Amino acid sequence: MDQIQKFLSASTFAVAGASRDRSKYGNIVFRALDTSGRTVYPLNPTAPEIEGQAAYASIGDLPVVPESVSVVTPPSITREVVQQAIAAGVKNLWMQPGAEDPQAGEAARQAGLNVIDDGRCILVLLAREHARRKA
Repeated sequence: MDQIQKFLSASTFAVAGASRDRSKYGNIVFRALDTSGRTVYPLNPTAPEIEGQAAYASIGDLPVVPESVSVVTPPSITREVVQQAIAAGVKNLWMQPGAEDPQAGEAARQAGLNVIDDGRCILVLLAREHARRKA
């Protein structure tokens, strides 16, 4: 199974940087995972809820440890998210374009996480997955 299949085959997801603003990438990624039928939690330390779901300040605040975390944050925040993911036992981490941080990626790899941080976008893959389901 390749990196993306491992990430997408998880049973639980979180989106770090999920936003209340529907035009923001963090909100779009959250909605895309949610509408694909996946169990997904929004992570945002300043929002009580996103898209009608309770939002959580950090990975450690979630009711479960998500298997996969999509990161849509500035690189300086990505480092914090990666440390939280490592501490919580997250298995898969996808740094979306613009969220990548070489230090964070290396730390996650050293901790044994499946890391995607090469500029690929989850929205493209979810759109392909949706198209395959409809065909």
